[in-house]
Amino acid sequence: MFALITAIATKLLPLWIVCAALLAYHFPGSFSFLQNWTAPSLAFILFTMGLTLSRESLRRVIVRPKLALLGVGGKWTITLGISVLLAVLFFPDNPALLAGVVLAGAVPSGTTANLYTYMAGGALALSITMSAIDTLIGPFLTPLIMEKAVGSIVPVQFWPVFWQMVYVVLLPIALGLFIQWKWEKHLTQVRKLIPLMSTAAVLIINLAVVSGAQAMLQSHLSLLPLLFLCVFLQVALPLLLGYLYGAGLRAPEAERRALSYEFGICNTALAALLAMHHIGPLAAVPAVANLITNTCVGSLLAVTWQPLFARRRLKEKQG
Repeated sequence: MFALITAIATKLLPLWIVCAALLAYHFPGSFSFLQNWTAPSLAFILFTMGLTLSRESLRRVIVRPKLALLGVGGKWTITLGISVLLAVLFFPDNPALLAGVVLAGAVPSGTTANLYTYMAGGALALSITMSAIDTLIGPFLTPLIMEKAVGSIVPVQFWPVFWQMVYVVLLPIALGLFIQWKWEKHLTQVRKLIPLMSTAAVLIINLAVVSGAQAMLQSHLSLLPLLFLCVFLQVALPLLLGYLYGAGLRAPEAERRALSYEFGICNTALAALLAMHHIGPLAAVPAVANLITNTCVGSLLAVTWQPLFARRRLKEKQG
């Protein structure tokens, strides 16, 4: 029975994300209590990743970081280039939305990229390493990119973002790895719960973000169809090109999936916050739309890749 519930929760995750977004939009007051749960939910996801992350695979990435560095360079070139192109094509006469679309692609990769890499059978160690590098250089690159691309100075304070990375990503992963190292043989039953718990955490994040941005979304309702088409392309194209980038580097399949998610899923929660503080409320709408889209598309792709990954693991065991 538990296996059936887990399968329904994980395989239909894109549907649950859409339902959560609709519920949060129509009944924002019912989910206002979740506003402070976004960061803990992200941290919990990374903690569960630490419980399952192969220490040997993490060591290999750290000792040989070439692919991670090439991946980060490709992400900041390809994802950003697509964002600028789409912004100019879709919103040439709306400076706020143009700046918002660019900003949504000019921030570090999102934490859910790590979760979906894990769900899809990708190289989790590579994904986490890229996210760490990405977040450390983001505070320097984001303001420079925004000033050069759209003439908007968006200051990103390095130390607050750095410490957020430590608290939300690095410490939870380290704690998960430590528990795995100390009590490996006691984690068999716990690991069965991880897919269901991670699904719940993703839904909490979506409910919190959409309910918090409901008024902003409602006030720009007429723009949403065109905007969602724009951000869908902003997510889908980097996902595809990230995978092809890995193929061009002759990376193994698992690494290609990690690159795909690192290219396609940016920290749009951070982008929305920066837009609100430094550009204007309208510029934050693309980031919120992107967050809804990337969690939905990312989970759909992970669900599609899951059975392929399971079959490959079965063949490896039989071989």
